[in-house]
Amino acid sequence: MGEANWTSVSEFVLLGLSERQDLQPLIFAGLLAIYLVNLVGNSVLLLAVWADPQLHSPMYFLISQLAVVDVSFTSITLPQALVHSLTLHRTVPFASCMAQLFLFMAVGNMEGYLLAAMAYDRYVAVCDPLRYAAVLTRSLCLKMVAASWVVVISHALLNTIMAAQLRYCRNRPQHFFCNLQILLHLSCTRPYVHELVLGTEGVFVVLAPFAFILASYARIGVAVARLRSAQALRKALSTCGSHLAVVTLTYGTVILSYRNPESRNAPERDQVAAIFYTTVAPALNPLIYSLRNKDVAAALRRVRRKVLARGK
Repeated sequence: MGEANWTSVSEFVLLGLSERQDLQPLIFAGLLAIYLVNLVGNSVLLLAVWADPQLHSPMYFLISQLAVVDVSFTSITLPQALVHSLTLHRTVPFASCMAQLFLFMAVGNMEGYLLAAMAYDRYVAVCDPLRYAAVLTRSLCLKMVAASWVVVISHALLNTIMAAQLRYCRNRPQHFFCNLQILLHLSCTRPYVHELVLGTEGVFVVLAPFAFILASYARIGVAVARLRSAQALRKALSTCGSHLAVVTLTYGTVILSYRNPESRNAPERDQVAAIFYTTVAPALNPLIYSLRNKDVAAALRRVRRKVLARGK
């Protein structure tokens, strides 16, 4: 076997959020609560979109895809973290760590692409409402989702293969899941090629949806500024309010994790930020869409009435 394919470790020991044993029950309870909120909230949102014919539209199709991604994203990291918080055995086989890295990168980046597709949906709804049904077809939504999966899977596969070929001298990351930045810090030598890929292809893949979202809202902002009617202005803001809140929550926590990486408190801050963008944000997304979106709230009430009627 060539040296490029050789690694000096066969497993990683994830030290988790804290090594203090007296804090483990508290950590377990907190993570479990967030995970249950995520599962219940996104499942209820999916049920509403699936069961109510009035929500069978492109926007709610994309919302349902976001709910699936949110549940998957949290399920990649939290179940393992829950088990590790109750046991001293926190080892993860090398292959399992690489698999988690691949899934984390693919599903995590998919959330950004779905938010970009939803930004385009909101742009057409505000700036070209008369052609909304003709432009935002179910076929177009399926093509956008499929193309996004191709991009994020290719990106995750490339980085996972490169991470698997690194030589590691340490195997005890202070983290609760296999994160690419953490793994690069465990490498024996500076991974110049990987850093080059992250600085070029990685930056493009990760920032492209964010740039598209900003461009879409810039166009929406211009269109809203031209509105003369206060009622039309309120309707436009209501149309974009939930999506804008989710975008701010998602990208705000990600940006926080990359701010001042050389700081003395960077590892602790990185873990806190990781908890927010891997667990808290996905759990809050369905609440935002349920509480701020009158259509979803009404659909949930209709579904509830149907369930109660069948139970009688």
